[in-house]
Amino acid sequence: MKKFSILAISLMLLTSCQEVKRMSKPDDLIAEDKMVEILTEISLLHGARSYNKNLMEEKGINPYPYLMKKFSIDSAQLVRSNNYYAENYKEYQKIYDRVQQRLEVLVKKYDSLRVIEEKIRDSIKELEKEDSLVGPEADSLRQDSVFRSLPPPVSRRRGNIQFRDTIN
Repeated sequence: MKKFSILAISLMLLTSCQEVKRMSKPDDLIAEDKMVEILTEISLLHGARSYNKNLMEEKGINPYPYLMKKFSIDSAQLVRSNNYYAENYKEYQKIYDRVQQRLEVLVKKYDSLRVIEEKIRDSIKELEKEDSLVGPEADSLRQDSVFRSLPPPVSRRRGNIQFRDTIN
């Protein structure tokens, strides 16, 4: 019984250690640099879609045809290239490291732009507060301001009747 189990285990080990056939390099393989750009763009599109999917659907925006047109590729070429790089783990890891670096740079860039826009908005609000021409009291031609600058009405008596001069 012991010999049979050793023989069965040895047979399983020998048959499981067969050579795995790798995918051959496609003729239309997308270059690594271009693949980095494509995967960065895909990441951005996935983020936009997950953030505001309803708006994209309402506007009829389908990002994948845009992506294919922008990079002059077709979906089959992208799938073949992606599968090839996925089989070559070290290359694929380098590509994704570069994608991550690009995304981090974009995040820093857009964060700094957002900070600048907030500063501009805040300074515009401050200028509006300080501006003497803004606000109802600054308009000297408004009718209310004219009435406020007039003296109060004068009361006169003639006999038992009191007359009151009014402007209204």
